Amino acid sequence: MTVSPVATVSAPAAASSTAAASAASTTAASATLNYNQFLQLLMTEMQNQDPTQPMDPVAQLSQLASFSAVEQQVQTNTTLTSLLNTNTLSQAESAVGHTVTSADGSVSGTISSVTINSSGATANLTNGQTVTLVSGVTIS
Repeated sequence: MTVSPVATVSAPAAASSTAAASAASTTAASATLNYNQFLQLLMTEMQNQDPTQPMDPVAQLSQLASFSAVEQQVQTNTTLTSLLNTNTLSQAESAVGHTVTSADGSVSGTISSVTINSSGATANLTNGQTVTLVSGVTIS
């Protein structure tokens, strides 16, 4: 799971979860603006069309339906991203205070915080070492 901005989860992650939800709603709002701009353009086109050659209503409805479908997909992707980010933050929060052992067994310690960035999650240990949370890492 990746999160664009770097987020560090130490104790409560409520603020980080709120930030992720806020970013998702901002993205959804910008998609709505684009949809509204499309409707304005469509209305302007209808007002200024040549009366002797009106726009084909079937083509007009087809364009509107296509744009609406794309907007729904953008909103769905935004919602899924928000849910995945919240899930990642929740998992990171639950790992704090537990013992982690790297996949090869060379690094072990208690997790003091978890940093989440575009390359994944990294556990910061109380002994100053770090462990990238990938497949094979044991958290107990």
